[in-house]
Amino acid sequence: MSVNYAAGLSDYEHKGKCGLPERYDPPDVLAEKVSQLVDMVCESQYLVVHTGAGISTSAGIPDFRGPKGVWTLEQKGETPHFDTTFESACPSPTHMALVELERLGVVRYLISQNVDGLHVRSGFPRDKLSELHGNMFVEQCDKCGKQYVRDTVVPTMALRPTGGQCTQVKARGRCRGKLHDTILDWEDSLPERDLSLADEHSRQADLALVMGSSLQIVPSGNLPLLTKRRGGKLVIVNLQPSKHDKHADLRIYGYVDEVMSMLLNQLGLDIPAYSGPQPVLESPVRQRVTLKPLKNERITYALQNGDVQDRKDGLLEMVNCTQKEEAEERSAAQQEQEGRPQRTPG
Repeated sequence: MSVNYAAGLSDYEHKGKCGLPERYDPPDVLAEKVSQLVDMVCESQYLVVHTGAGISTSAGIPDFRGPKGVWTLEQKGETPHFDTTFESACPSPTHMALVELERLGVVRYLISQNVDGLHVRSGFPRDKLSELHGNMFVEQCDKCGKQYVRDTVVPTMALRPTGGQCTQVKARGRCRGKLHDTILDWEDSLPERDLSLADEHSRQADLALVMGSSLQIVPSGNLPLLTKRRGGKLVIVNLQPSKHDKHADLRIYGYVDEVMSMLLNQLGLDIPAYSGPQPVLESPVRQRVTLKPLKNERITYALQNGDVQDRKDGLLEMVNCTQKEEAEERSAAQQEQEGRPQRTPG
């Protein structure tokens, strides 16, 4: 299915502010802000992440209110063009970075407004995820509530019957309830369980990290403020202005993939590779690891030169080079201990 799921929604006038100009922090400012973020993540004991459409644009899925967003173009009378489908889109570095941070017990919960299914397909555990606006790959039984994660997108939207039947086995046989999609239309209420858990974890958080969202849609856009009201901190990473910028303890104007790659780099962590859809229903109990930032100036300021696109294109290469150099250093030290000759540059 085309990634323009918005075309299947009903007409609605109040879509928020679209096409606001994007802003980019200069490289040295970005580096300093990411360093601050590293310290905040290391100090946090209950990090909750909020994600919007901006974290999926590098996967080929358009956002809604950006300069090339679906609704921005719609207001201009233009038709958006798409080069991918929901099934062929792969999780971005940001998606995979969140998987690693959850595995280490750093990210305690994830709240998403996205319907593209990339969090689930990346392997982020569903029991630590609230998908407030639904998931294109999920069907739900209208009788017992069981959900089914499919390999392809479901055929309907707006909580309509998909034509499937629930196969959940009960004491008296199969449930046989009717299945429907989980995609909300404009006037639909948010799923009660997902919203309740999102509210609960937002109140528990000592750090809320917002990425790729202008926070214009309520109630999901107001959830990070629950963390602030309980004395927690708020970080917003987004190129366009957001509704709650004035409440942010740290405001970063940059590509989310760039910021997350720099963050993990400075924590000495690798972003795991994506190896295909791998839904995880439930995660084991996590013992949070103790994080210690690598105060390495070469890493912190490696992206100070070049324009925005150059920095974006060269980011992953920088990460890989850093990891390669560290591996070579470890290998050289081991060879020296074992008395073997070492290869040196000619």
